[in-house]
Amino acid sequence: MSSRDARERLRAGGLDVVPAAYTARAGGGVVPLTPREFELLVELMRRPDEVLTREHLYERCWGQPMAPSDRAVDVYVRKLRAKLERAVPDHAFIHTHYRLGYRFSPQPTEPAQSAAREREASEAAVFRQAR
Repeated sequence: MSSRDARERLRAGGLDVVPAAYTARAGGGVVPLTPREFELLVELMRRPDEVLTREHLYERCWGQPMAPSDRAVDVYVRKLRAKLERAVPDHAFIHTHYRLGYRFSPQPTEPAQSAAREREASEAAVFRQAR
């Protein structure tokens, strides 16, 4: 790892990511990501506003070619989106380009959407506690 890599810091829309330290922070707290989610986030953040194909993301994050029917990238992007939405509810970070791939571009969300997500998260927490 070069000294440049060790100092690399990615910032966007309230996210602060240090790849060498495997840390992602937002709102003063750590965003709890699995290693694979973290790798996806870093790959997307390093190429903002660029549509990255599922195949590219798979090869970069899994280290091998993607099988034709493999949906792993989609599953992990969904999980990553959910965690980012909880950490920074007023931004959407990862955007889908149908049949192409995903693009990282932090964009403020509508206040109504943020409020609805917060309400859903609160209701889900109450439901989990009631079980």
